[in-house]
Amino acid sequence: MANSLKSELALSIELAGVLASCVQCTHMQFEQIQALVQPDLSAVQVQIQQCIDSPVGLIESVAHHLVDSGGKRLRPLLVILSARSLGYSNDEHIQAACAIELIHSATLLHDDVVDDSTQRRGKPTGNTIWGNAASILVGDYLYSQAFKLMTRLGESDQIMKRLADATTVIAQGEVKQLVNRHNPHLEEADYFEIITSKTAKLFEVSCVFGGLLAQASPSQLRALEVYGLQMGLAFQLIDDALDYRGDNALMGKNLGDDLAEGKATLPLIYAVAHAGEAERQLIVNSLKEGNRSDLDKINTAIVNCRALDYTLSKAKACIDEALSALNELPDSPYRQALTSVATFTIERAF
Repeated sequence: MANSLKSELALSIELAGVLASCVQCTHMQFEQIQALVQPDLSAVQVQIQQCIDSPVGLIESVAHHLVDSGGKRLRPLLVILSARSLGYSNDEHIQAACAIELIHSATLLHDDVVDDSTQRRGKPTGNTIWGNAASILVGDYLYSQAFKLMTRLGESDQIMKRLADATTVIAQGEVKQLVNRHNPHLEEADYFEIITSKTAKLFEVSCVFGGLLAQASPSQLRALEVYGLQMGLAFQLIDDALDYRGDNALMGKNLGDDLAEGKATLPLIYAVAHAGEAERQLIVNSLKEGNRSDLDKINTAIVNCRALDYTLSKAKACIDEALSALNELPDSPYRQALTSVATFTIERAF
C-alpha cells in the first residue's frame, strides 16, 4: 500500500507539472516575483510591525508569534502587483497590503480556535500557548487595526465598502463551514460556495484594492476581480489536495487535519461519490466521527477513484480563467508576475 501511495503522489506531482506547463508565459520563480517588488514588500513588513506593536504585552506576544512565523505574504503581494500593473506610483498600496495581511492573520487566529488546531507553519498555534480567549481578542485587535489603516487611503469610501463586504462574506463562509462539519454528504456546489467565501474573497479584494488605488477602468477592475477570485479558489483546492498528499514538514501542519476536523473537502466529496461501497462508508464514518485513524485506507480510496486528479483539474480550470482575465491589463513585468503567481499556486507543495 505504501508503494501505491508513493506512486500516486508521484503522479500527482507530475500532473501539477503538466498543469503548470500549460501556462503560456515566461515563468518567473517566486523569488524573482518577490525581488521585483522587494522595496514594497519590505515597506509592508515595516507597516505590519508598527501595527502589531502595542503597550499591551499579550497583544504583541500573540500577534508577533503568528506574523513572524513566516508565510508567503501572498495576499499583500497581489495588492502590490495589481496596483503596479496599472502604473500606480504612489505608496498608499503599502497600507492596503498591510491591512489585507492583518485581516488574513486575524482569520488564522480565529480559525485555529474554531478548529482547535495545535500547529501552524510548523509552530504551536497561539491558542495552544495563550488560550482561546487571547487568540480571539488579538484577532479582533488585528481586524480593528486593518480598518484603521483603510480610513487613511485616498479611495477610502470604495475600499472601506469593499472591505466591509468582504469581511462579512468571509465570516458567512466560516459559519457555513462550521455548520457543515461532520457532514459527509456535502454537495460539491456547497463546497465551492464555502471556499469562495472563506478563502477566495480575500484574494479577490486584494487585487481589487490595487485596482482601485490605480484608478482602474471598469473592465480592468472586473479583470482583477476575476483573477483574484479564481486564484483564491485554485489556492484552496490545492491546499485541500495537499492535506492528503502534502509534506508535513513543508506544510507545517499534520496530514489529515481536515478529516480530523470533519471537513468534507473536494477530494473526499469526490471519493464519496465515486469510491466503492466499503471505501465510501469508511470515509462517511470517518467524517462523521472526525477520526483520521483510517487515513491510510482513505488515501487508498482517494487513489483508486482519482479524486486528487479531479481536484487538480478543477484548480487548473480556475487558473485558466484567472490567466484569461489578465489579458485586460497592459503588458508589463508586473502582469507577467501575476501570471507567474498563478503558476506558483498550481506548483506549490505547501
